[in-house]
Amino acid sequence: QVPLVESGGGEVQAGGSLRLSCTASARTFSTYLVAWFRQAPGKERELVAFIGWSGSTYYTEAVKGRFTISRDNAKNTVYLQMNSLKPEDTAVYSCAAGRPRTNPARAGEYSDWGQGTQVTVSS
Repeated sequence: QVPLVESGGGEVQAGGSLRLSCTASARTFSTYLVAWFRQAPGKERELVAFIGWSGSTYYTEAVKGRFTISRDNAKNTVYLQMNSLKPEDTAVYSCAAGRPRTNPARAGEYSDWGQGTQVTVSS
């Protein structure tokens, strides 16, 4: 298991920015694919972005050009920089780590999860 701790959530006005962090205590974290998911009230959890061990990235269409995922393996930390935030970005954001075998967009492919952090964007 890879315990994950998220930080950086909060409330911001539309157009503002936040940076989320996901930190792990395991040295093997650098070999894991790490993703950010979000879940808004009354909606299903959805993938936001993921980053591979080599730094390759993927973004869901709704956040392309606004969000940036990055990782600092020396610090065992993955970041999600969120710019130009919109009210529809309001959700609980959770990071997940694992070695997906088939579809990295599926939450079930990840073995370890953080506790989640609330992001609220007001209009």
